Amino acid sequence: MWDAEPVSTVLDRVGDPTAAEVPLPNLPESARLARRLTQAVLRHRWAASTQVTEHTVLLVSELVGNAVRHTGAHTIGIRLLRRSGHIRVEVRDPSRGLPCRLPVSELDTSGRGLFLVDTLAERWGVDLLPRGKTTWFEMRADG
Repeated sequence: MWDAEPVSTVLDRVGDPTAAEVPLPNLPESARLARRLTQAVLRHRWAASTQVTEHTVLLVSELVGNAVRHTGAHTIGIRLLRRSGHIRVEVRDPSRGLPCRLPVSELDTSGRGLFLVDTLAERWGVDLLPRGKTTWFEMRADG
């Protein structure tokens, strides 16, 4: 359903994560929707490079997928910010359980999410909130 619509219209239908946090349901499809929102912002609003867009979309998918699989949240929030040469992505969920980067080997088929975030993002972290947490990462806007 979402793949058929033009990527720029997803912002009008779902919400603009640059203006306010966009809530996503706790469904596996939310990772795909988060990818489309991110792609729409980076390509159509911020004219980010192809590499920055691809890496950011991948990492968004990992963080939203982790929130769906591991937090038991009813909703997950996504927000995109652009600050002084950096793109910041924030994924909020109501769990205060901290994500942990697992050691991975080349044969592992899962558990690579935070390894990818740690490898591709310029920096990342977790901010604990009174009710939940925000897991975030930053990419250089210029690639």
